[in-house]
Amino acid sequence: MNNLNELYEAILAGKLEQAVSVTREAVAEGVAPQEIINEYMIKGMEAIGARFESGQVFVPNLLMSARAMRGALDILKPLMQGKADSYIGRIVIGTVKGDLHDIGKNLVASMFEGCGFEVINLGVDVSSDKFISAALENKADIICMSALLTTTMNYMKEVIDALETSGLRGKVKVMVGGAPVSDAFARSIGADAYTSNANAAVIMAKKLINAC
Repeated sequence: MNNLNELYEAILAGKLEQAVSVTREAVAEGVAPQEIINEYMIKGMEAIGARFESGQVFVPNLLMSARAMRGALDILKPLMQGKADSYIGRIVIGTVKGDLHDIGKNLVASMFEGCGFEVINLGVDVSSDKFISAALENKADIICMSALLTTTMNYMKEVIDALETSGLRGKVKVMVGGAPVSDAFARSIGADAYTSNANAAVIMAKKLINAC
């Protein structure tokens, strides 16, 4: 279907209605969801991510592209339920307990989804117990934590300690991010990685599960 190139362009330009329309048409014509994701959606998100890294576009552009991607992905998700090989990995993501900020976290989650990960988004004010139970229930490869406040970032260590206690630490990688968080802080609490933006988070997640 030649029109699928329009999906790539729609995601790159952040055009929600066009992305949804082209995806619906492709599904109606029998194009496999995984082909739509791998050949057009992921490439579109990778392209906008590369432009962000090079300074050609900015956070609002990423948000628009992520919105267009989510619209298309919402059409495909019901067709992929129960198919473990539909994703390159599984990520549990949330903003830590005591913190109610979610714009940055949601952008990262959208970038993960657009680049082939299954994402379990726990929302905000997430306790260590909720992170651990979600990781267990969903057999997560990565737990990704966000904090926007210096008063809440230290809770990340509590989650990592709980992960150790549960016996999952050797099986689940931990990524952290947010305005007050740094690479030095991530190392000090025993996290596997820190990233400063959504595109870097995708690149790091792929490295952590050897998907790149």
